[in-house]
Amino acid sequence: MSGFQEIDIKSLQFNPFTMINDEWMLLSAGDERKCNTMTVSWGSLGILWNKPVATVYVRPTRYTLEFLDREDTFSLSVLSEGNRAALNYCGSHSGRDGDKIKAAGLTPVFENGTPYFAEARLVLVCKKLYRQDFDPACFLEPSLDAANYPKKDYHKMFIGSIEKTLVKK
Repeated sequence: MSGFQEIDIKSLQFNPFTMINDEWMLLSAGDERKCNTMTVSWGSLGILWNKPVATVYVRPTRYTLEFLDREDTFSLSVLSEGNRAALNYCGSHSGRDGDKIKAAGLTPVFENGTPYFAEARLVLVCKKLYRQDFDPACFLEPSLDAANYPKKDYHKMFIGSIEKTLVKK
């Protein structure tokens, strides 16, 4: 955890709408032998089942999904200012095609085997609690399906309990 300190999640003060939608995050899973990351700008943070949780959404075509399905944990890294190029790269390149973490100029760090990045200012280390495939029959507003899923590549939803909150020292 070099360079980071663990804090109580209740001490954080930020706008989750800005952080998720505008600043973006890196969703990472895997282990010290092999891991992958992807940029996410859809998600939520809150309380569910009496626990602080993070919810993330991953399309079935994303390489990171293989790691999320295999591992019990994942992380969300909010990068420090000046890392927009790395976020753009991780959102537009696949780890199937090479080492995108290295190509993005990121430095992987591990918390009990869960990957995150030294360039982060905030890290949420999460334990998977729930996974569900989006069901197109459940859309109450059909235009959402048409606008967001023209290829019918419906997201997989993961809810994880936030086990550790790390901030840059």
